[in-house]
Amino acid sequence: MMQFFLKANLSRMVDLFQGTWKSISCENFEEYMKELGVSVAVQNLAGSAKPRIIISADGDKVSIKTESTFKNSEISFKIGEEFDETTIDNRKVKSIVTLDGGSMIHVQKWLGKETTIKRKIVDGKMVVSVCKWKEEKKRKGSLEESYY
Repeated sequence: MMQFFLKANLSRMVDLFQGTWKSISCENFEEYMKELGVSVAVQNLAGSAKPRIIISADGDKVSIKTESTFKNSEISFKIGEEFDETTIDNRKVKSIVTLDGGSMIHVQKWLGKETTIKRKIVDGKMVVSVCKWKEEKKRKGSLEESYY
């Protein structure tokens, strides 16, 4: 019985994020890309893109599709289960997505580094915060916020 309630709760949380979200604004994205070591040419292309994010769920499988003039990508996963991901800038990472306090938390790990992508719904808009952590000590790196 408890497992049923947990699944129903999880489903309701995912429902909050389902839909198509278009970028309204983006702050500090260039600094974040510099921290990742992305080339200036790619920074210029990605920085000017206004991505559209489509979040959907089918049973316990969630998909996040990102579409832009720069590049398209899609990830599919189960909440709380680690999966392999190739990021838009071609990093090979181990990822896990969890739900916590109304936020969807997406953690990417590679080569001793970590990026946390936090999605939350505020006043009917999806706010995406991205923070890159340096080293295992989790010294805070750059922070980027986008509004959809």
